[in-house]
Amino acid sequence: MERAGKSILKTPLCPDQHKNHEFDSPTSEQCCWGREDIVEEAKKQLWLAGPLIAVSLLQYSLQMISIMFVGHLGKLPLSGASLGNSFASVTGYSVLLGMGSALETLCGQAYGARQYHMLGVHTQRAMFVLLVLTIPLSLIWFYTSNLLIAMGQDHEISTEAGIFNRWMIPGLFAYGLLQCLNRFLQTQNNVFPMLISSGITTSVHIVFCWVFVFEYELGSKGAALAISMSYWINVFLLLIYINLATACASTWNGVSKEALNDILSFIKLAVASAVMICFEYWSFEMVVLLSGLLPDPQLETSVLSISLNTCWMVYMISVGLGGAISTRVSNELGAGNAQGALLALRVMIVIAILEGTTVGLVTILVRNVWGKLYSNEDEVIKYVGKMMLLLALSDFLDGFQCVLSGAARGCGWQNLCAFINLGAYYVVGIPSAILFAFVFHIGGMGLWMGIICGLSVQGIALVTVNACTDWDREARKAVQVT
Repeated sequence: MERAGKSILKTPLCPDQHKNHEFDSPTSEQCCWGREDIVEEAKKQLWLAGPLIAVSLLQYSLQMISIMFVGHLGKLPLSGASLGNSFASVTGYSVLLGMGSALETLCGQAYGARQYHMLGVHTQRAMFVLLVLTIPLSLIWFYTSNLLIAMGQDHEISTEAGIFNRWMIPGLFAYGLLQCLNRFLQTQNNVFPMLISSGITTSVHIVFCWVFVFEYELGSKGAALAISMSYWINVFLLLIYINLATACASTWNGVSKEALNDILSFIKLAVASAVMICFEYWSFEMVVLLSGLLPDPQLETSVLSISLNTCWMVYMISVGLGGAISTRVSNELGAGNAQGALLALRVMIVIAILEGTTVGLVTILVRNVWGKLYSNEDEVIKYVGKMMLLLALSDFLDGFQCVLSGAARGCGWQNLCAFINLGAYYVVGIPSAILFAFVFHIGGMGLWMGIICGLSVQGIALVTVNACTDWDREARKAVQVT
């Protein structure tokens, strides 16, 4: 934690000059970085991204672990828990994740401008808004089975899904708070407490699952209860750290009435952040739903589900990189340092290309054995092997756009990115998937080709936006806001 804090102090922060809107550092057009600057920036980003990747994987694993335990109870509990978890992701988790990501802009720029007390204010405001939002979302979860049956899903599976989601409702409140606390620490480059708390939580979660599912014989209810309890444990661990650690003394000054001010402005940015993320996440879930309409739906749905799970697992690496670049860009813009923000973006693009290439090559190399981890049927294994070739390309594109999206969040471009994602996935991606799968009869591979089309359009649009950006103007705007 000390090392991360020291690296941030090396960033040229000039709050007095910011107030007068005077920028003595070179502009983005005058940038001439030396090798030491690039190496130093790469160290900062990797020091941030490493723990953030681990945190993303650990927190994502909670739901996977619970479903793995439920899988030993039989096909019906497994189907119900899987369907319920997918419904929960669309109607709850992705919404709160998106709303909470608004803090990457607000807290990141405030920290860069040395408005340290505002980090606590922004975070408490977000916690209040997300807790209120969770109430209607929890009502949706309460009636999961009714909604799924109304959408034509199997009655027995929908009933199991409804039971599973009802027992996860307490955890939904904790999940919203967790997103706020994560961003609070992330934007001040204090990521190791997040890593430690997530590691402890995951370890405890395994014990909870074993005790509730098998010892107390609660079945899928126990697996869902374990998720709820684990999220609350993670929240309490972070709250204890934030209130006791000297590293947070200047950024967390206790409960503040100031958090109740300017709630509408936060909601506007948070809604744009949620729409930006949900448009992307929902399109992937729609592909799995569309696979059920193909010939041999059991095979297609199984392979698409395996592909989606693999995609989300790899995506956690990109989430860590995106969080790191969001923090670096927002910190530098808040400090009025356009040159630093541009350097951070270019260094991260190189890292993303290297990461995407490595992941793509590994995906290709393991394509013939990966399906064996999920199924013993030769037909599924061979089909997964073919899909992995497309996954290699989509993983590369997904990692690249995730970094550019992270930079966009650091700048506060959520509204623009929401329109980009709408066009990329719902004007190009999903229609292309339907065309390839149902008109050209390419099947599940055609559906994933549509996703690749959407990712390509999204990437091209984000590259264009970043290339045309006046970073000096963005720095001045960030200073004015903070």
